[in-house]
Amino acid sequence: MRVACFGGWCESAGLDSVVYNRVIHHVRWQSFMNTCTTDNLFSDWIKPPIENAWFLTGPTASGKSRVAIDLAGRINAEIISVDSMAVYKGMDIGTAKPSPEQQKQVPHHLIDVVDPTSDYSVSQFVMDAHSKAAEIRGRGRKVLFVGGTPLYLKTLLCGMFLGPAADWDFRAAVEADVAEFGVEALRKRLEQVDPLSAFKILPGDVRRMTRALEVSKATGRPMSHWQHQFERMAAPSFRNAYVLTWERAKLHDRVNARVDSMFEEGLLDEVQSLVDKHGQLGRTAAQAVGYKEPLQFLSGAISRGEMVDQVKAHTRQFVRRQEIWFRSMPSIQRLPIGSEADLDTIASTELASRDLANNAV
Repeated sequence: MRVACFGGWCESAGLDSVVYNRVIHHVRWQSFMNTCTTDNLFSDWIKPPIENAWFLTGPTASGKSRVAIDLAGRINAEIISVDSMAVYKGMDIGTAKPSPEQQKQVPHHLIDVVDPTSDYSVSQFVMDAHSKAAEIRGRGRKVLFVGGTPLYLKTLLCGMFLGPAADWDFRAAVEADVAEFGVEALRKRLEQVDPLSAFKILPGDVRRMTRALEVSKATGRPMSHWQHQFERMAAPSFRNAYVLTWERAKLHDRVNARVDSMFEEGLLDEVQSLVDKHGQLGRTAAQAVGYKEPLQFLSGAISRGEMVDQVKAHTRQFVRRQEIWFRSMPSIQRLPIGSEADLDTIASTELASRDLANNAV
């Protein structure tokens, strides 16, 4: 009978329960609650919500950048991007990055941060966002977050549980054990340690499963426990957070027109140049809507017409997911948009003119 041990934790592979329990008995986890104070937990493991800032979000193609440029000029703000794909260098057309002229008009941050061969995690984003916000305030300007990545937005409004620092020795041990015993054995071990995290994490996501085990090993409590405790504590409060909303049919028309415009502007050539420069894109960049479809076309897997149709369909699907997220966040105020003209006036009529003195922005 084999025993698959992940970083020193043994997972039974056919052992009877008595022998297995004896093996587990020798795996000692040091209890975090016996060694750390609550103050240390909060200062080292948690990033609180961003205070004293403006937030402008909305689904793809809703006109966020257009409104944000106007608003930033009126309130003396610099913009921090809340877009998980805009962080990648060279991915310009497909992510609808602000133009060079717009970036000269208003300073933008967290755009073109890493190469598309790299991964950029939500925890890295929240750390960078806090750092950039402090820098902007140090220049005597206001902070305006703009973008439509729901998870990034949630970390800003609600804060984030970061957890303990990475244990690289443990991760290396898990990686070696996964190579020997397989991903399914790792998943079974996580089901024993943290059933809720095992349920939430996709079956093949080794990185997240490893992190869940790592947190449990370091703290003596499941990662889902810490996340639940933090979410109970970090309910969002009122702040200057707004979401642009459109009627579904009008928004879908805008999505389709935007996709057509992107291909006319050279999206396919952009993707080809990224492949020529980097070879294979990173896991995250290669799965981005507007990039995975051209990559499939360039590989011969789909036709040009199928490529364009799939980008439109996948973008509309993403828009629906964004809208669900936004509706679930009660601290965000909805700003209905009915026409192009509204995008040109809403910053002055609905935002900058509001009495926000009580919000200390």
